[in-house]
Amino acid sequence: MDYARMRAIAEELMRHAPDPIKGFEITGDGIYMMMPPSRFHDFNVMRLSRQLDRQLPDGLVPFPGGDIEDPSMGKLRRPDLIVVSDEVFGEENEPFNPRDLSLAAEVVSPTNHSNDYTEKMEEYPAMGIPLYLLVDPRKGTGAVMSDLGSGPDGRPCYRTRHDYVFGDKIAVGEWTVDTSEFRTYAP
Repeated sequence: MDYARMRAIAEELMRHAPDPIKGFEITGDGIYMMMPPSRFHDFNVMRLSRQLDRQLPDGLVPFPGGDIEDPSMGKLRRPDLIVVSDEVFGEENEPFNPRDLSLAAEVVSPTNHSNDYTEKMEEYPAMGIPLYLLVDPRKGTGAVMSDLGSGPDGRPCYRTRHDYVFGDKIAVGEWTVDTSEFRTYAP
């Protein structure tokens, strides 16, 4: 099915979705309706947003939950947090063009971790997003991906990956994130 048709179906489903559904993502495999995340998930997103907000230069803002869309790839994703320019943020266009992002960050959910570790690890560089921050409260670990380029197969990829554990201060592009502020999920 073509992307425009999938997008129309997803929007129609949202009009009839029960209250707990907060949005949708479109991948090559289908439409995924999204439930609200846990409080610990949102706590980590909020802590990351606050840290970045204190460091971002004028003209850049962190924004939780903005949709990004690449119709040429047939993808619509909803990163947990993006960094985008004030100018682009202030436009009426919805969703965001992924090539306008400086960063996409994902806080791994307890139940669907392969989405962040596998699919988005391939999709985000193909969309031209220069930095990808992965926060995994399941294990108290994560990774920063950067250095967009071509992989051995010629497809876009992140050529640099720095793994960390909660408690580390990590470089995310020009910014520093203190991961000791993140919380792991309750056992």
